[in-house]
Amino acid sequence: MLSGLMNLFRACFLPSADRNIHTGSDTGGCRDGLLWYKDSGSHVNGEFSMAVVQANNLLEDQSQLESGCLSLNNSGPYGTFVGVYDGHGGPETSRFINDQLFQHIKRYTAEHQSMSVEVIRKAIQATEDGFFSVVSRQWPMKPQIAAVGSCCLVGIICSGTLYVANLGDSRAVLGRLVKSTGEVLAVQLSAEHNASIDSVRQELKYQHPEDSQIVVLKHNVWRVKGLIQITRSIGDVYLKNAEFNREPLYQKFRLREPFGKPILSSEPSISVHQLLPHDQFIIFASDGLWEHLTNQEAVDLVQNNPRSGIARRLVKTALQEAAKKREMRYSDLKRIDRGVRRHFHDDITVVVVFIESHLVSRASSGQSPSISVKGGGLGLPINSQAPFSTPSESVAT
Repeated sequence: MLSGLMNLFRACFLPSADRNIHTGSDTGGCRDGLLWYKDSGSHVNGEFSMAVVQANNLLEDQSQLESGCLSLNNSGPYGTFVGVYDGHGGPETSRFINDQLFQHIKRYTAEHQSMSVEVIRKAIQATEDGFFSVVSRQWPMKPQIAAVGSCCLVGIICSGTLYVANLGDSRAVLGRLVKSTGEVLAVQLSAEHNASIDSVRQELKYQHPEDSQIVVLKHNVWRVKGLIQITRSIGDVYLKNAEFNREPLYQKFRLREPFGKPILSSEPSISVHQLLPHDQFIIFASDGLWEHLTNQEAVDLVQNNPRSGIARRLVKTALQEAAKKREMRYSDLKRIDRGVRRHFHDDITVVVVFIESHLVSRASSGQSPSISVKGGGLGLPINSQAPFSTPSESVAT
């Protein structure tokens, strides 16, 4: 108990190392124990708010907001990029995506001279290939890295168009004003890839007709091969290449029979939306938020509260719901240290992006300053940044 309180004290009062959290302008953030937040900031299309709370011993969520030029060519296009990366089995994959994906976006946007679905698809595949190379290099020394992966949710606002790409079960939800009633309705923008969804299970069975055990109901939860809930990800190489599903990988991750084609996919679902004047804001969040709030509950919270600090308010509301489910007080939950905290809730990342229609229409001018904000584990004390740990049961995501 005493060591737990000391850890909580250190988490609250150690320096936040802001130079490791942010680069660029308009990037200040704050910390309160296991919570990192940036209550408000400006991007080229409006305002934003970000918050991340840690539950795992090593924070596995990573996130970023990049606004300004979306290409290596300074001539544009200009816009806003949001990424939420919910890791599992360890933080390596989500950190890698946070470091690499936006750079690939800029490279392919420069090559194509515009933003497009093809640019996003190529950038995600390049990130997947890059992490595969990391696993190949590190396999002889630390083979368990083959069992580390991450969901990947991306939103890009460019020239009045919103692109949403997703792998896994993070979620993007739009708040859309209904002028006739004044209500703001929740519109889910992302397709999720989780074996708990019947259509996802059917898709997997169709892709693997020879395998009657491709999805297994284990402890009342549907899992791919009894191991993991998500069906698409970056990383998780042990379920994509049989060469890495063998000793010395831990036995609990090894399949009894070899497989000839990838079990999990790195192909994102991508949707394109033309932004309209009544589109108010978008909530990008890891599934840790959506375990406790419905789409409409989250949208109502954003609509009915001040913009500043709204991401932190969403996280706090989710934590209050998590405490209520365990018949405990929120104040008691806050005292629980990372690692143990994972028994009560997941890492939670929230980015709320507000859209101003007059700014969306003129964002291509490139007159707004470039902004780069990275939340998540990059600013945590060094003892929570261990380079690798044994993949835990959180690999089921």
